[in-house]
Amino acid sequence: MATMADVARSAGVSVATVSHVLNGTRPVLPHTRQAVLDAVDQLGYTPNTLARSLVTSRTRSIGLAVSAISNPYFTEILQGVEAGALEHGYSLLIADPHDDPEHERKVVQLLHERRVDGMIVAPSANPRELVAYLGRHGVPAVFLDRLVDAPADGTPAFDQVCAESAEPTARLVGHLAELGHRRIALVAGRPGLSTTRERIAGYRHGLAASGLPHDERLLVHGDSESVGAERATAALLSLAAPPTALVTANNAMTIGALRALRDRGLSVPEDMALCCFDDFAWADLFSPRLTAVAQPSREIGAQAVRVLLERLASPDRPARTLRLPCSFVHRTSCGCPQGPVRSEHPEQPEKFEKFEKPEKFGKSEKGTAS
Repeated sequence: MATMADVARSAGVSVATVSHVLNGTRPVLPHTRQAVLDAVDQLGYTPNTLARSLVTSRTRSIGLAVSAISNPYFTEILQGVEAGALEHGYSLLIADPHDDPEHERKVVQLLHERRVDGMIVAPSANPRELVAYLGRHGVPAVFLDRLVDAPADGTPAFDQVCAESAEPTARLVGHLAELGHRRIALVAGRPGLSTTRERIAGYRHGLAASGLPHDERLLVHGDSESVGAERATAALLSLAAPPTALVTANNAMTIGALRALRDRGLSVPEDMALCCFDDFAWADLFSPRLTAVAQPSREIGAQAVRVLLERLASPDRPARTLRLPCSFVHRTSCGCPQGPVRSEHPEQPEKFEKFEKPEKFGKSEKGTAS
């Protein structure tokens, strides 16, 4: 079995240089780095990760704690995290906290005991014990998708990476209002989540900016799950004056809402206009095709890795919150006669700007009727 010394002799460099190339601990000239990598490939050298971790106190591993891994949104985030980790020579240890605060702390503790270098966590609605554990043990961590409230002094304790939520939701409401809807309902997510709070705020902002009153009966919680959204939508449909348009706050709840509408014999958009937060691979296959907010899921995951590695390199720098823009994917479930067909990677997705007042959606940028 080849050793690091064998690689050094073959590449004509010192053992220290080989170590710097493999561990990324110091810049090395490009031609020298390539010579080392060629020698590694020719000799079939495999670094002894365990021995290296004993020397450096680093395991080159990242812990990822994300609930509902089966959800397409989090699956894409996982792909982004994995790609970012592999790009920098890190492996992943994955755990599902099941959105349960007690279980969340336990799985984070287990990941910590596996000596991961840092963690990426999508926190639950009540992350108090999680935050306390990470702070008490000084674990480098990045919160993903869902934000955690800053301490009383206003200084964030941890890095955070998420998508914009309020403004895109306001845009969906504004679009439906522009189409003539006056009773627009929101099926919101689990109470306590930052994404739920922000999308509710966006919903209310969109109503106000469109000159519509806010009727509390039209705001229901689907608890971020299909079954909960099905019950919540059924409750909306039972109102004496039900909504004519519906915004669902994540992809799982979109499925539940559609099931409730089907069970009532209602069709979209003829009987109920529908816009949803979260685009997913088969949204364009529904009939009608779903008008949606698309989050940059993979980029969120990749950015979380970059932010964590920056934290590992500079432990004392101030924590920051990074928000990524969403895209408006215009299809036909909103009731428009046509919408542009979206490929898997749209060439020019429409980015959300700061929502100040309802934008006129009668024509797209290219003049196509909405």
